Amino acid sequence: MKRTKISEIWAPELIGTDVCVKGWVRTRRGNKHVQFVALNDGSTIKNLQIVFDMEKFSDEDLKPITTGASIHVEGKLVESQGKGQTAEVQAETLEIYGTADPETYPLQKKGHTLEFLREKAHLRPRTNTFGAVLRIRHTLAYAIHKFFTTVVSSISTRRSSHRATARVPARCFK
Repeated sequence: MKRTKISEIWAPELIGTDVCVKGWVRTRRGNKHVQFVALNDGSTIKNLQIVFDMEKFSDEDLKPITTGASIHVEGKLVESQGKGQTAEVQAETLEIYGTADPETYPLQKKGHTLEFLREKAHLRPRTNTFGAVLRIRHTLAYAIHKFFTTVVSSISTRRSSHRATARVPARCFK
């Protein structure tokens, strides 16, 4: 199944379809009947709620899922019954790519200072602040690239056809 970015998952036409999402766990909470995981892949600032029914998954399956863990979930995208989000994924399968020890993983639910993040440069993109800055930077870089590949290239193409016949005065080279 093809991966769906979390930024694209909020489209109404995807409700009721099977989706595949991958990302990093932001939080996990729940009880003995159901577990909720907030997942983020960096494509948007919004987290996607993954619902694990404890009849399908054991405690041992979900024990390694802590803040910072990297997971792959496949399931059905449904309208959310709770408030705060429009949709959630009812998990069918789970694959854990990497775990994060909650005792040593430096990014927890609380906010972090920019000074602290300077020391943990490899984790900056996982924070809301740097994620937003990097998305804006990407959008601007792409807009500049698009401008120079479409507008400027068409101008230079028109100019190059005129240069072939134009003569440059000798005084320009003195």
